[in-house]
Amino acid sequence: MTPVQPAGALTPEEARHLQENLREPVRPGLSETELDDVERRFGFRFAADHRTFLAAGVPIGDRWPDWRCGNPEQLRKRLAWPVDGVLYDVEHNGFWLPDWGTRPVGPEDAVREARRRLADVPQLVPVCGHRYLPGLADTVGYPVLSVYQTDIIVYGSDLRDYLHREFATGGISTAPPDGPRYIPFWSRFID
Repeated sequence: MTPVQPAGALTPEEARHLQENLREPVRPGLSETELDDVERRFGFRFAADHRTFLAAGVPIGDRWPDWRCGNPEQLRKRLAWPVDGVLYDVEHNGFWLPDWGTRPVGPEDAVREARRRLADVPQLVPVCGHRYLPGLADTVGYPVLSVYQTDIIVYGSDLRDYLHREFATGGISTAPPDGPRYIPFWSRFID
């Protein structure tokens, strides 16, 4: 049975067309069973448009996560990168959010408390390089973020917009006029 796509979702045909602009080889797409297996093995969920993109084809190359044949440890590191970057800034750059309360004095205690606070933030899932899409199951329309520690910027208002902007020759933005959707925790860095 073909899953029902949410309104505004990336279509398989559109995903294949966008993949033609990647200037990278693209392997056959992941099946629903393979996508479910990846989610189960790594403990996250793909957003609906990310699933559609990967079902249409799997880009290969150093920047693209290879969910079919990639090194599991490398994939885990890529999944951990956003939170690890925040923790790095907590430990080395004095980063602390006011709503976390008083910062513990020692760096180890600060990292431990920050890790506890970050345990419930939405998982960011790598798309390409250090571009991430929130892994919110059955959703579309969340922004693709460039994540480097707490330096986080929007690279596309959604996956479609990101692929147009980053890879399509003369690609035009498909961004909504009211800006990107809010991602709990992560959007606080985007200003």
